[in-house]
Amino acid sequence: MTEVTAEIDAIIARARKAQQAYESTGNQERFDNAAKAAAWALMEPKRNSELAALAVAETGLGNVDDKITKNHRKTLGLLRDINGKTSYGMINEDAKSGISEFLRPKGVIAAVVPSTNPLATPINNVVNALKTGNAIILAPSPKGAAPLAKLLEYIYSEFNRIGLDHDLVQMVPNPPSKEKTTRLMQGVDMLVVTGSQSNVRSAYSSGTPALGVGMGNVVTIIDETANLNDAAQKISRSKCFDNATSCSSENAVIVVDSVYDAFLQSITQAGGMLLDTAQTNHLIKTHWNDGHLNRDLLAKDIDAVLDTLGFSNIAPEGTKFLVAPATGIGPEAPISGEKMALFFALYRASSFNSAKSMAREIHTYQGRGHSLGLHSQNDNRAHELAMDMQACRIIVNQAHCFATGGSFDNGLPFSLSMGCGSWGGNSIDDNLNWTHFVNRVRIARPIPPVEPTIEDMFADYFEKSKQPGGQS
Repeated sequence: MTEVTAEIDAIIARARKAQQAYESTGNQERFDNAAKAAAWALMEPKRNSELAALAVAETGLGNVDDKITKNHRKTLGLLRDINGKTSYGMINEDAKSGISEFLRPKGVIAAVVPSTNPLATPINNVVNALKTGNAIILAPSPKGAAPLAKLLEYIYSEFNRIGLDHDLVQMVPNPPSKEKTTRLMQGVDMLVVTGSQSNVRSAYSSGTPALGVGMGNVVTIIDETANLNDAAQKISRSKCFDNATSCSSENAVIVVDSVYDAFLQSITQAGGMLLDTAQTNHLIKTHWNDGHLNRDLLAKDIDAVLDTLGFSNIAPEGTKFLVAPATGIGPEAPISGEKMALFFALYRASSFNSAKSMAREIHTYQGRGHSLGLHSQNDNRAHELAMDMQACRIIVNQAHCFATGGSFDNGLPFSLSMGCGSWGGNSIDDNLNWTHFVNRVRIARPIPPVEPTIEDMFADYFEKSKQPGGQS
């Protein structure tokens, strides 16, 4: 047994012991209080500010004020979603069917969390795990380890107030490594993986049940009925929030030809700097010069982006992000992929149908199953997208990065992990939420038989197909 194996096996054993005690002595009130304790560890304003600053300093991604907002709103929204929900014990008893349904914990959960959200994502997983009676072990990225370790100190401080075992929430010992994460994946009861697709694939091949989420590459369509100024302002807010660290920030905007020129006016008024062909080519070469996203542009403030690109002296006053007109889509046109930086690709479509085709092609390259934005006054268009496209969320007339993961003004669950269904190679198509952290147990009792006849089941079919009925 290697040193790493022994180390990881030891923390899994502690988590398993703690979880068994937590469940055997637990009840809904205890689980709810544990979830609130973990949430307050991050939401307490002084801690939130300290942790957000540490996260930006350690990862070099995003900005402090927006991380404070994200930590607060995402956690508050999650608490709203789980408030009053029965997540343990009997939830239903149906005399007619003879079925009683119970919820039980999964056991020990491992969550692999990204450097882009080293606080909001793990606390979301921790709150969901504790709400449902589980223990959880977090595996951060190397750059996210320090803020996560500090967060755990504050979680333990809150646990001490209500008598909870620290071993219910642990993290992979520093320094994180692929070897440690691999061993963790093999030894727990369920995996939750947010971040790189290589991590998701590793989770799916680990032999442990896994909830992986897909790659973001949000495409938003602007049709001829859209409120252009409103759309531009919402795209600006979404693109700029936390310097585009969100997988739900707009990466491509497709505008129907009849409103394209008017939209250019709106988007520049909203802070977009429209690039010409040479500037766009320079941006592409700079951001993808080695086959990877350039860390000098990745989730950096706009001043740093402009400086890196040499645009500081030519950028209009008030520039917040860059708008790069594009035509190419696919591997030979990397600008059509995910960027995680303060710019998006702008495409011009001859019609709404053409816009759909472009969006489908972009998602075939990257982001299939994740989400699609629409700015339109014609709700039938949203229905079209729901039935014609391969996206699990259609976000209508909203700032995409705020809306996709749940918002106080839409009905999606608050989450930082979006399942992309079979289109994105995921086992879930929903926003990851507490219902994914439970096992369902059903008691089945005998009831009077409910057995139909052949005529009951096939009468309409026989009539339509003009076949004689069978014998019961």
